[in-house]
Amino acid sequence: MRWLYLSLALLGAVLPYSQFIPWLALHGLNIRLLFTDLFSSSIGAFFGLDVILSAIVLLIFISRDGGARGMHGLWLPRVATCLIGVSCGLPLFLYMREVQVARPI
Repeated sequence: MRWLYLSLALLGAVLPYSQFIPWLALHGLNIRLLFTDLFSSSIGAFFGLDVILSAIVLLIFISRDGGARGMHGLWLPRVATCLIGVSCGLPLFLYMREVQVARPI
């Protein structure tokens, strides 16, 4: 499973950024316009709010579960979640968790 999770983390970084980088090249780092575009329709607001809430839940899960397991490097899936999204942060954390579980005691 760990290689599947790692593959999904890479895909979860590439696919969203394939849409974000052209927008960024066109508009620059205009946070106000980013949120205006994101919430310009009801369906956009639906997805935006869903992902924001999912990211908050994931950050809590990473802290609680990763901390309880004594995992190191938890900053990496946290940063991936905040800078890329849940589509990268969640499978990256699951990959790291699988690596931790597979380690001999």
